Amino acid sequence: MINVGIIGTGFIGPAHLEALRRLGFVNVVALCDTPFEAAQKKAGQLNVPHAYSDIDALLAHPGLDVVHNCTPNHLHAEINRKILRAGKHVFSEKPLCMTPEEAQELVAMAENAGVVHGVSFVYRQFAMVQQAASMVRQGQLGKLFSAHGSYLQDWMLLETDYNWRVDAAQGGASRAIADIGSHWCDTLQFVTGKRITEVMADLSIVWPTRKATVQGDSTFAAKEADTHYEDRPVTTEDMGFVLLRFDDGSKGCFHVSQVSAGRKNRLSFEVNGSGASVAWDQEIPQQLWVGQRAQPNQLLTDDPGLMNADVVHSAQFPGGHIEGWPDAFRNMMLQFYTAVREGRPPAKDHSPFATFYEGARVMSVVDAILQSHRQQRWVRV
Repeated sequence: MINVGIIGTGFIGPAHLEALRRLGFVNVVALCDTPFEAAQKKAGQLNVPHAYSDIDALLAHPGLDVVHNCTPNHLHAEINRKILRAGKHVFSEKPLCMTPEEAQELVAMAENAGVVHGVSFVYRQFAMVQQAASMVRQGQLGKLFSAHGSYLQDWMLLETDYNWRVDAAQGGASRAIADIGSHWCDTLQFVTGKRITEVMADLSIVWPTRKATVQGDSTFAAKEADTHYEDRPVTTEDMGFVLLRFDDGSKGCFHVSQVSAGRKNRLSFEVNGSGASVAWDQEIPQQLWVGQRAQPNQLLTDDPGLMNADVVHSAQFPGGHIEGWPDAFRNMMLQFYTAVREGRPPAKDHSPFATFYEGARVMSVVDAILQSHRQQRWVRV
């Protein structure tokens, strides 16, 4: 068994735990959070034997092999540094850190430590996204012309929607782009096999001032009827529009929004080539649309018997059995922990899971998008 500790027990920490338990060869032995009473309570609820409120104490836990960093954004860099200094394999929530400079530092530290490192870009692990990438690699789309799409949510639609992600000191200088646009960029770079090299962006803040609850709220928490609010200024974007240029000369665009009523978690994309097109929507994740010029269009589903042989492993069940986000999360953990079990630090390119290399590349894309918006011009990544 591979022994694991998880730092952070909010929304995403338990999602990591659930996926890890499905692997069968990974044992979560400890949770870390503050205050200690909260960590202890969560550990009891999730049947994890040990709880810590001090990161150094967690890292000293006997026999610990891997640590997951599931904390708020502003803590990622320093905690990732601590994990690497301790010589542990590390899996970090995205963003990897807060700046491109920190990202390069962490990449160098991970290389020097010789450990397996991963970043939680999960959407590339859906079976139909894997199928789309396989079709591109095998030339089934022909020469790629363009890639476009969006990532739309509505959980920040109201003026009273507020949590730590809105605060630039905790969430970073970018919100919608860094939080969900980063997922879109990683997914499209994975599917196309191309890198985003230039961007032109126009970002927007819908609510320059938001009403935050006095007591503070967790992400995605429901509001009580007697909630009291205070005004907080907002400096991070609610939505944005970005033009793209890829390294092969193809072009694209995407739209991100956390204020699109009715859209809960809609990452969608379409890739157009000289032979065919493919399109995918995370809210109907088992379907891949294949567009044709001279024959009827197709809706391919994640039936292992219909998928390309090199990606059939990403569909865990027979056709017709619903698979979604938790299953993609499990796929991501399986890829990462297979590398851990084999003692195989990831390569700079073509890793089956997103690594610190991809985390750093996407950080550079986000940074270029912010610069482009400020200067209202094309910016090279």
